[in-house]
Amino acid sequence: MIRFITFEGCDGTGKSTQIKLLEGHLRALGRSCVVTREPGGTQLGRHIRRLLLEVGNQPIGSPTELFLYLADRAQHVQEIIMPALAQGKVVLCDRHTDSTMAYQGYGRGIDLELLRRLNKMASRNLKPDLTFLLDCPVRVGLNRTAERNSRASGINSEDRFEKEKLEFHENVRQGFLALARAEPERICIVDASGTVEEVFEAIKTIVDIRMDRDLN
Repeated sequence: MIRFITFEGCDGTGKSTQIKLLEGHLRALGRSCVVTREPGGTQLGRHIRRLLLEVGNQPIGSPTELFLYLADRAQHVQEIIMPALAQGKVVLCDRHTDSTMAYQGYGRGIDLELLRRLNKMASRNLKPDLTFLLDCPVRVGLNRTAERNSRASGINSEDRFEKEKLEFHENVRQGFLALARAEPERICIVDASGTVEEVFEAIKTIVDIRMDRDLN
């Protein structure tokens, strides 16, 4: 049964927008939803998110970064995701274990098998039923992010990951695509280059088909 849906992808692919649209669609169908994110889905997680993304020019070591993400996930799964699933709700989550594989594995170079074991521990072996990988060229996503930040603050304010070199973001994107090739039944690649409406139509179609399959 499709109840735990995650959205993955590089910066600027429109994950938050598409989650809101899918939430509205599911609620219109009478489904109760919980919308959440990693990092930052819990009160503790919000503190961790600030540590990870808003430290200015202060360097964070790759192991430190990894364990902060894992701590956020462990609390998030225990406090938000598992209770919601136990209540029969659909959980829509902005980033989960695949982001750790893509960013810390393919981006930072941390051993992938080690990350799989740590993800399994932090998530209590919970895996998404369906994952949407919103994919577009890295430069397109970064330009969208810069425009969004400029509209929000009047200046081009980047977080720590947005300041990374283009090569880092390219490695992350290729990591996401590799994960999708390894699990094509769970991870659906959606072209995020189109309009918001076009992207959502692709997502909605997949969700409706999967949920109809569950009922039959």
